[in-house]
This record gives sequence, structure tokens and C-alpha cells, in this order.
Amino acid sequence: MIKNGAFFGFLVVLAIGFWLSADFKTIAAGIAIFLFGMLALQQGFRFFSGGILEQVLRSMTDSLVKRLSFGIVATMMMQSSSLLTVLVISFISAGLLDLAAGIGIIFGANLGTTTGAWLVAGFGIKVNISAYAMPLLVFGIMLILNKSKNIKGGGYILAGIGFLFLGIHYMKEGFDTFKDTLDLSEYAMTGWQGLLVFVALGIVATVIIQASGATMVLIITALASQQITYENALALAIGSNIGTTVTAILGALGANIEGKRLAGAHLLFNVFTAVVALLMLNQFVWLVDRFCEFVGIAADDYTLKLAAFHTLFNLVGVVVMLPLATSMASLLEKVMTEKIAAIDKPRYLTQSAIQFPDAAVESVVRETIHLYENAVHIILKTLGLHRRDVYSDRDLNQVIARFHKISDYDIDEAYERSVKGIYSAIIEFISQARFAANISQSERLLSLRESNVKLVEAVKGMKHLQKNLIKHNRSYNHFLVSEYDRIRYQIALLIRELETVKKNALSDELPLLSLDKYKGSIKEQRLEAIETIENLIRERKISSLAGTSLLNDHAYLYDILVNLIAMAEAVFINYSDKSIEAEQELALTDHELLDVINPKPANNHE
Repeated sequence: MIKNGAFFGFLVVLAIGFWLSADFKTIAAGIAIFLFGMLALQQGFRFFSGGILEQVLRSMTDSLVKRLSFGIVATMMMQSSSLLTVLVISFISAGLLDLAAGIGIIFGANLGTTTGAWLVAGFGIKVNISAYAMPLLVFGIMLILNKSKNIKGGGYILAGIGFLFLGIHYMKEGFDTFKDTLDLSEYAMTGWQGLLVFVALGIVATVIIQASGATMVLIITALASQQITYENALALAIGSNIGTTVTAILGALGANIEGKRLAGAHLLFNVFTAVVALLMLNQFVWLVDRFCEFVGIAADDYTLKLAAFHTLFNLVGVVVMLPLATSMASLLEKVMTEKIAAIDKPRYLTQSAIQFPDAAVESVVRETIHLYENAVHIILKTLGLHRRDVYSDRDLNQVIARFHKISDYDIDEAYERSVKGIYSAIIEFISQARFAANISQSERLLSLRESNVKLVEAVKGMKHLQKNLIKHNRSYNHFLVSEYDRIRYQIALLIRELETVKKNALSDELPLLSLDKYKGSIKEQRLEAIETIENLIRERKISSLAGTSLLNDHAYLYDILVNLIAMAEAVFINYSDKSIEAEQELALTDHELLDVINPKPANNHE
């Protein structure tokens, strides 16, 4: 409510400003057009996500220099660190990047965003930039109307650049005429008091505008019109660097813990560089003067000197902080810990990932594995077993014999706590992400959605099994106990095998054959179980009532095993370009399954 009140109050102040000054209206319109250009530019690059942008990001993170270079180049092209930050957060959340790699890219983005100041100071202020804006807008809009995704993306980029140029033109025009009615330079402040006041103004301006690039354009155009002094402009630039972290923090509020840690790294870096720039301002000014003398920039060209200062203090921050990126990541992981909620929540599904199809698919895969681990916990608890024993090398018959008694586990409460919320979030995420995905990624998301349905059906199948498992586990009829122990054994054995499959898949090994063997063996085992149950009824070793319950429970068992295998095939199997062809060639057809069916299990269920 307070936030909405502040927003509407700001709108009222804007309206009053428009009424009092036509020049203020021109400046505000220039800022608005510039921001709209940034939005169009970001939209254009989003059309290329899922392709070259994400592929480059994947390949440019294996070294510190590559991470930094990618951050610099990507931000230079997009003229917005915000889109890159969102992309990096989504990749970190999906597990495609570690935090240290993300920090390196963000450092590069901070350096890359300073190129905008050079373009405006060296080109935008000194040239009639609106003459270039109009053709760009015309061609951009024409391309946007095209149905091709890539052409449309290129159109948004051209239109975005056109709006950027047009916004700079209006800001410049507004300040040029504004000085005739009000000279803001009369309010210049010197000394530490002036520095701190204008740093604060830079922070506030960036928080309001929500873009440090736009703030720098505003500062440069005001400086070019002599509305502010060079010293005050330096302080405003430092403030804009701090203010941009507020945007990152606000964007990370809806992200997972990794996104919050990256925002924390962004804040630490920008605050550190700002403090260094303030404490060593005289030294930086001296270095800027020497640099400008060396490259031939005039001593009174304060706009270019401001751009040089902006780059210099960010460069110093990168040089000092980059070697500490890994240590910073470790510190943030210790300080910013993930809270364990009573109701388990999604870990990898973030709104930012929806915008990038590759990250969206990877997020769903990892969240499905998270859901699988929760489901396995419920299944094993329902069987009266522990994950550590099932995943070990111990004989499962001995494990089942040791944990013979099955407790009355509250499977409904466990489902509500650790399955339902995550499952619902995955389905909703997939529904949203499919609009942004291309055909192959959309098909992959559909497959993952089906695997989640299978996984939940397996858990619900355990609910149907639970009553008779508990009842007959305590029976005095050892034949009945043995048959229900067989059910426990078969589920536990498959879960052990799936854990191996999962590990092999992460190691790029080919686990399809083992799954094919299981698909064949469970059919054979079901037929054997039916025959065994009929013999037990015929020989009056169990009652017909108990026998029919056992037959129904074996049907539930079969569905549980089939659903778990179907889920594993969709999630655990590695579909990388290097192994997919080999996997498909080695995978067995339905006719070949009979050749690899397991031999009949012995009486000890092995």
C-alpha cells in the first residue's frame, strides 16, 4: 500500500512539473522514450534467446577471462545489464552456472554498461542524433511487422536503438532550453557535503528511472548543457552505480536463493567501487586528466572525461574484486542460507527462467528430480524402509527382514507437504514456458510434464497399497507376509536401480539398456506373481479374499513400477548431442525386450 501511494505521489509530482515547465516536460519525455528504447532493445534480444545467446553463455563460462568478456560484450550489445542479469539469474537457478561464474559475468556487465556513456558523450551530444533515429524507427517497425521470429527480433533491436537516439535528442533539447529559465548550476555544491548530496541524488534518480544507463544519459546531457558542474556530475555517476543495485535487489525478490546471492554480489561490488571512487576521487580525477591528455581529449570536454571516469572506477573495482569472486561466492553461500520451509517449495522454477527456453527446460528437469527425491522418500517411508539402506550395497532381502514392521505413515500429509505444491508449480511453469519455447523445447517440456504426472501417480499408487501392506505385514500367515515383502522388494530394487541410472546419466553414460530390461522383467514378474497367488489360493495357503487383495495390489505395484520407469526415461536419460544417437541405437525395441528379461527370481526374491 505504501509502495502504491509513493508511486501515485510521484505521478502527481510529474503532472505538476509538466504544468509548471514545458522544458521539464521535454526532458521527462526524453527519459521516457529512452527507457522505452531500452525495453524494445531487450525485447529484441529475447527473440534470440533459446538460441545463440544461451549457447554463447554456455560456452563462455569455463574460465574467468571468458566470463568477464562475455559480460562486457553482451552488455555493450544490449546496452542493458538488466536483461543479462535476468539471464544469468535464470541460468544459476537452473544449475547451468555456478555462483562464481555468475559473479564474473556481472562484473563484466558493470564494465560493459559504461560504454553507453562513451557513445552518448562522444556521439549523441555532439551530433544531430535524431537524424539517425527516424530511419531506424521506420525500418525497425517494418521488420517488427514481419512474421519471422528472427526478423521481428532484429526489428525490435533497430527500433530500440532509434528510440534511444530520439530520447537522447529530447533530453538534450530540454536541457538546452531549460537553462534559459532556470540555471541548475547555481545550486552546485562543493566539498564532501556536495559529494554526498549528489551521490544520494544519483541513487534516487536511478531507483526512480530503474536504469543506470538512462541516469548516465541524463547526467551527461545536463553536464553538456552546463546545468551541473563536472564535480557534481562525478558524484551523480557514483550514485547511479549504487542505485542500479536496488533494481537488481528488487528483481531478485522473486528469485530463489541463488538469485538473491547474485544480487548480493552485485550490491557488494557496486558499493565497494563507489566507496573507493569517493575516497580516492582526487586520484581518479588526476588519472582521468592524464588519460585524456594521452588520447587527445580536450581538457574542457567534460562529457568525455565523465565517461572516462565512469569506466575507470568500474575497471578498478573489477581488477580488485575479480580475483575474489570465488571467495565472495563462498561467503554469500554461508551468509545467505536457504530457509527450510515446513511445506517444501520449488527450488529451481523462477520467472526469469521462463524467458529463456533452454533455462526453462533445465529448470523443469532439476525441479522434477527434486520432486522425484521427495516422492522416493514417501514411497520408502510407506514401505517402512530408509533411503540410506536402499541406496547402499546391502542385500535388500536382509534390509527388508531387518525392517519388518511397517509403521502407519501419514502419506496424505507427506503428499501435501512435499509433493503437491511442487507438482502444481511445475505444471504451471511448463504451461507458461511453452509459449516461449521453440518446437523441440516445447516437446521436451510436454515429455517432462507427462513424467511428473507419472511420478505423482506412483505416489498415489502407494496410497492404495499402504492399507494392505500394513495389515498383512502383521499377519500370522507367513505366505501372505512373504508376498507383501516381495512387493516391498521389487519397489526398493527399482528405486536402487533408478538411483544408479540417475548417476550414470549425469556422467553421460548410457543407462537405457538397464531400463529396457526392467520394462521386460516387470511384465514377466507380474505374470509369475499371478500364477503364484493362484497356486496359494488353490492350495488353501491363503484365503480367496486375501488372494484377490493381493492380485489388486500387484496391479498397483505394476503401475507404480511402470510409472517410475517412464519418469526415469524422460528425466534421467542424457539427451546431449554427443550421446543421443548412441542411446537410440542401443535402446531395445519391444520385440527385443524378451531376449533380455531377467531370469525368474528365486524364493529369496532375487
